[in-house]
Amino acid sequence: MTALHSPRLVVFAKAPQSGVVKTRLIPALGAEGAAALAQRMLAHVLQQALQSGAGPVELCMSPPPGDPAWDHIDIPAAVLRTCQGEGDLGERMARVVRRVTAEAVQPVLLMGSDCPALTAAVIQQAACQLQAHGALLVPVADGGYVMIGLKSPCPTLFDQMPWSTASVAAETLLRMAALGLSVWRGPLLHDIDEPADLAQLPAGFLGP
Repeated sequence: MTALHSPRLVVFAKAPQSGVVKTRLIPALGAEGAAALAQRMLAHVLQQALQSGAGPVELCMSPPPGDPAWDHIDIPAAVLRTCQGEGDLGERMARVVRRVTAEAVQPVLLMGSDCPALTAAVIQQAACQLQAHGALLVPVADGGYVMIGLKSPCPTLFDQMPWSTASVAAETLLRMAALGLSVWRGPLLHDIDEPADLAQLPAGFLGP
């Protein structure tokens, strides 16, 4: 894949602070345990993105880079650090996609940090498929998605979306179809959001 066609791999994440992230896992893991898992999953997706070799890797952060919330978080030196900025989830995602596709004139693979099944192999496959398609989506079992790939801003994919519901992926695919985009749909994966999802973690992922 030439540099011209390589996407930017943007990981969208919150700082893994105790009591702030993965709050639905607190009954099973405690606040510290839930934050530790969030930190482990973030490190995993950054590692997988780098290992994929599919394109430059960026961590789009909330709070912004330099905030004390990130002081104890080890982020690989090769990872570019940027700020999510203000607004709801859709506004922040749309802003990243516009910045990469319209301003940097580069395809984007925007992904979350809550899915250990999002491996380097899946990311490589997505990068290849984005060359042949106008968009892509990697869905997760709860009805959302863990990755979206685009070559242009497509703000309607993020505006007034019913986030955190079981209809997000389906609604996004409908909107992609309405835009006339050819879409590659990736394998169904699992986010780790609820205590029942912990069964989907790879062996040893929670540590000793």
